[in-house]
Amino acid sequence: MGVHNALKAAKKLEEQGVSAEVVDLVSLVPLGRETIRASVAKTGRLIVVDEDYMSCGLSGEIIASVTEHDISVLKAAPKRVAFPDVPIPFARVMEQFCLPNPDKIVAAWDEMQAA
Repeated sequence: MGVHNALKAAKKLEEQGVSAEVVDLVSLVPLGRETIRASVAKTGRLIVVDEDYMSCGLSGEIIASVTEHDISVLKAAPKRVAFPDVPIPFARVMEQFCLPNPDKIVAAWDEMQAA
């Protein structure tokens, strides 16, 4: 779902005149670090969308892979759009409230621009 949400967010951003590149990580092992780094080198920005928890997840590993390699390529601090560090709600509406979605991704972009 992360890729679908990211593509929807990219479409919303395009309406605002922002060109966003979406990288679909086909596999996590091996992690496509070079693909990620190449994208960040082009855009200078990094928003990681992950349906896993904010803490101790892949999103942190991706950000670390970029910043440890060459932090100078970033024009703004990286952002994570992930599941908050709370127990997974049983009620579907509450679960959907916690999951990443296109609006949260666009909001991460807006926060990145405001900083």
